[in-house]
Amino acid sequence: MDISSPVQPIVDEGLGNSSYLVDLGDGRALAVDASRDLRELRRQAERRRLTVAFAADTHLHADFLSGARQLAADDGARILASAAGRREFDHVRLDDGDEVDLGGLTLRVLATPGHTGEHLAYVLLDGNAPLGVFSGGSLIVGSAARTDLAGPDRTEELARAQYRSLRRLATLPDQAALWPTHGAGSFCSAPAGARRTSTVGAEKATNPLLQAADEDAFVSRLLDGLGSFPPYFLRLAEANRRGPAPLGRLSLAPLDAAAVRGLLAGGAVVVDVRPAVSFAAAHIPGAISIPLRPQFASWLGWLLDPATPYVIVREPGQDEQEICRQAAKIGFEAWAGELAGGMAGWDGPVSSIDVVTPAQVGAGRTRVLDVRQDSEYVAGHVPGALHVELGRLPGQADRLPDEPTVVMCGHGERAMTAASLLERTGHRQLRVMRGGPDDWRERTGGTLQEGMAGTVPG
Repeated sequence: MDISSPVQPIVDEGLGNSSYLVDLGDGRALAVDASRDLRELRRQAERRRLTVAFAADTHLHADFLSGARQLAADDGARILASAAGRREFDHVRLDDGDEVDLGGLTLRVLATPGHTGEHLAYVLLDGNAPLGVFSGGSLIVGSAARTDLAGPDRTEELARAQYRSLRRLATLPDQAALWPTHGAGSFCSAPAGARRTSTVGAEKATNPLLQAADEDAFVSRLLDGLGSFPPYFLRLAEANRRGPAPLGRLSLAPLDAAAVRGLLAGGAVVVDVRPAVSFAAAHIPGAISIPLRPQFASWLGWLLDPATPYVIVREPGQDEQEICRQAAKIGFEAWAGELAGGMAGWDGPVSSIDVVTPAQVGAGRTRVLDVRQDSEYVAGHVPGALHVELGRLPGQADRLPDEPTVVMCGHGERAMTAASLLERTGHRQLRVMRGGPDDWRERTGGTLQEGMAGTVPG
């Protein structure tokens, strides 16, 4: 990060999003689209000796819980948000054309519906000069965010609104910085790529959606690019409208093996966050493997019901706060505790799953199940591999007969998660491939197949 810049992005690699911390020059700061996991934003604020005086949200987020109420509770920040969002907590209600004096700098509000119906963008002004725009899920680097999160009956309506919003943003000066919330890795339809910020001029020159011939072409291109998204996306916007409660100290209560068995008998599940190789060697039967990494929250929210209590199994060196903060930022706070001592504290039966190298996977000789996203599979997969996205696997596991199967993804973590889900449904002839399709191609000399060739047997 460039400490000399007044606008510092705070990147959440796991969710593929950026929030922003703006130094207002007098010891105060503006936070834009801050998530409930405020650890990095607070580190950056403390580094610059800043107190957050304003917390602005561009829209009712579907992919994380807003940290605005936490900033209001802890720092006394004034919350800035759309009046059309009908939030149920104290905030400054903003409409198109409103301006907020930040003390030297100004925020000008632009209504930019599309990604959501009440979406706002904020132009940061120094005097009358636009320094840049916080565009949320409107214009983003190389694309625009999805418009289907309010339901299929509004998808096209919002896509057409998105068309008009992007063109409105494109009237800003070419040199104005573009500071979007959604970036590479976001399930809100950001394309792959390393850049998370841009300029209005660069997007006018290169963004395919701004090159669309007309509104119909724009809508077709935007909707054709929509992939799947986690089911928690459908409930977090309402949770953000009501307002997430500020968090206190988060911790995992230690549980002995007997207590864990009692919880499992009552409907709880074990979420094992150890590395995939540790899970493979030994795990509690029925446990779901979700290795602790930046993407932990996404898969926790994709695969568990938010009301289902869960017990964590971790290794001693894994950060308790990382687990809790990732879970809390998507509202999955039903953890019952953790198995005291990790697997060393378990006195019951254990299961294991074999891990194989790419060289041990022969195309066509053993069933291969690829659980990556559709777009990844289409780009290149092991010939003959069946395909089910990991997020869809719980609903389709019973369609896969229990026969020898090698499960694979891009590296191995999602594959181990998939194998654990299959194991829960009675599959026992499972192996997980370490690595991905490129590793298989390099190790075997084989040629990857493109397109949607693999289907799950009916």
